[in-house]
Amino acid sequence: MIRVAIDGPAGVGKSSTSKALAAYFDFAYLDTGAMYRACTWWCLHQGIDLDADELDEQLITETVADFFTADHFDIGVDPNNPTVTADGVDISQEIRSTAVSSHVSAVSGIIPVRHVLIAAQRAYIERERDDGSYSHGKGIVAEGRDITTVVAPDAEVRVLLTAREEVRQARRSGQSAGNGSTGADNVAARDKADSKVTSFLTADQGVTTLDNSDLSFEETLDALISLVQDAIEEQDYRTYAANLEGYELDEHERRLVSDAEHQPAEHQADSKAVGVLAVVGRPNVGKSTLVNRILGQRLAVVEDQPGVTRDRVSYDAEWAGNDFKVVDTGGWEADVEGIESAIAAQAQIAVRLSDAVVLVVDGQVGVTATDEHIVRMLRAAGKPVIVAVNKIDDYSGEYMAAEFWKLGLGEPYPISAMHGRGVGDLLDIAIETLKKADKTSGFLTPAGLRRVALVGRPNVGKSSLLNELAHEERSVVNDLAGTTRDPVDEVIDIDDKRWLFIDTAGIKRRVHKLSGAEYYSSLRTQAAIERSELALILFDASQPISDQDLKVMSQAVDAGRAIVLVFNKWDLMDEFDRQRIERLWQTEFERVTWARRVNLSALTGWHTNRLSAAMDEALASWDKRIPTGKLNSFLGTIQSAHPHPLRGGRQPRILFATQASTRPPRFVIFATGFLEHGYRRFIERSLREQFGFEGTPMQISVHIREKKQRK
Repeated sequence: MIRVAIDGPAGVGKSSTSKALAAYFDFAYLDTGAMYRACTWWCLHQGIDLDADELDEQLITETVADFFTADHFDIGVDPNNPTVTADGVDISQEIRSTAVSSHVSAVSGIIPVRHVLIAAQRAYIERERDDGSYSHGKGIVAEGRDITTVVAPDAEVRVLLTAREEVRQARRSGQSAGNGSTGADNVAARDKADSKVTSFLTADQGVTTLDNSDLSFEETLDALISLVQDAIEEQDYRTYAANLEGYELDEHERRLVSDAEHQPAEHQADSKAVGVLAVVGRPNVGKSTLVNRILGQRLAVVEDQPGVTRDRVSYDAEWAGNDFKVVDTGGWEADVEGIESAIAAQAQIAVRLSDAVVLVVDGQVGVTATDEHIVRMLRAAGKPVIVAVNKIDDYSGEYMAAEFWKLGLGEPYPISAMHGRGVGDLLDIAIETLKKADKTSGFLTPAGLRRVALVGRPNVGKSSLLNELAHEERSVVNDLAGTTRDPVDEVIDIDDKRWLFIDTAGIKRRVHKLSGAEYYSSLRTQAAIERSELALILFDASQPISDQDLKVMSQAVDAGRAIVLVFNKWDLMDEFDRQRIERLWQTEFERVTWARRVNLSALTGWHTNRLSAAMDEALASWDKRIPTGKLNSFLGTIQSAHPHPLRGGRQPRILFATQASTRPPRFVIFATGFLEHGYRRFIERSLREQFGFEGTPMQISVHIREKKQRK
């Protein structure tokens, strides 16, 4: 049974919220304030003068005691109809009269009277333990004076409901006007009178304070519901954990059993506006090497050949306490076609969207015609430019930087991106330049965004889908397989919700046989999957599903990420092809039948609007936690209906189960013997049917426990 004790001063809404709370959980409801009012009404009804200068406390106490012990009084505990009767007559309205309200503090202030009522209140609370009671043993919500400290100090949920005095007075006035009373109670006077015998303005140890001055009724009720749900889960947990008494548990298992806390969700922070620094230059001058040096880690793919970087890739960076965005770009060349033209276009977009530009040139080669073409492009863009002369590895070579004065962009700065030489001085100048910029064009990536990785084998349309969702040419798209090499992060708004998408390089079949840029791209793709929370696994529906497709899918599942299966190029499918996919779904995709599937066309945008709901559902399942009590109750039900088969004359029995973690959901089952793989699959299917978990892998481990040896 769950006992909920709610105390607080007049005007906080104890009665209305307590009744609603009891109704929500099918609990009984006890209005102890009504009991004090009924006593006051009874004293007036018996002709006792409650306006006397000196009250006859002994007479009042005897009258109140007779009221309860001689079966004159009864109170209903139905929250939807909490009646109060005296000698079988309903006095629920009479006890709300002005006469009763003006005298109730005088009666309740008599200590022996309080003792009589406290005993009666405890009796009503204990009555709800019986299966034949109103709540059938579920619980009771009791509200009023002394509930949290005297009447039920050991209640499972104890709450002090409070509010500012002016708020309480306004509420009390509204209640009086609404119920036809002739005048409103003065809450300050009530507080002063009641405080002589009870404390209700500050919470006792272990009592939760809930100030609802600025909360609506629904918000107050939601807060109380959450407290009760936590108490129910804790009580259920203790009940089922008792099944493990007498069994051997190691330290790790004891922690598993005792830890029933839900992992906190990540805080979704706002973006911070920062300056954007674009790094541009012709191919193979060391732009990505410089970006890695600025970041302090190898994030950009680097290889000693031109054309490795193709997209513009943004990274969060920091130097000397200053945050900024640094954008790596592909090599810019003039008068090129095909993929080289798309790479150059991305570099020009990066310049247009930046606040300052670092032009990287090769000090070993000198000024080239391409460098001069880039300078003309930069002058047309009108952005401040810093010239970084790379590959000056020692002091003796610094004279080679002087040649680049002729570019007309100011002082060239000799650096060695490979060894870090001169990069600090370059960044000092870059930060000063960003501070002088007219505006800040970028935002740091918010830490709380849900992270989505676009994965699949090469040329299935990952970059096309990213561009469609972003509504701009964010990634280079080309018929050449393997166009994307660096993971490209992009913050995208879908249905008024922000997501961080990570476009990745296509995963090759045999990573260990790759070399150079493709090898490092593949490693970064695997790292991107680990960094993500959700993987959109793309398939080219117009082509036969290959082993490579299924291995890509398995990689995301094995990483424990939520997944959505995306069949791209669906517009190219005829009826025969669609039937082929449906047949494959029953065979090749048996491992992930729990995943949502979206058929779309990234090129035309057809059905891309269906992605948002599928992603939300998959991540909600990935985050989902089943309360320990509910989990054990469900497993007990299915175990009774479908017990584990006998093996060797023994039948394994589930003792206790807990959800050890989320992201992905991981369940630990304690059993008396080995649970066969087929029975584990049955448990997983049953959990999915009962609780959902669409779109997320699920992990189930079994700990076999034996009885402790008697000494």
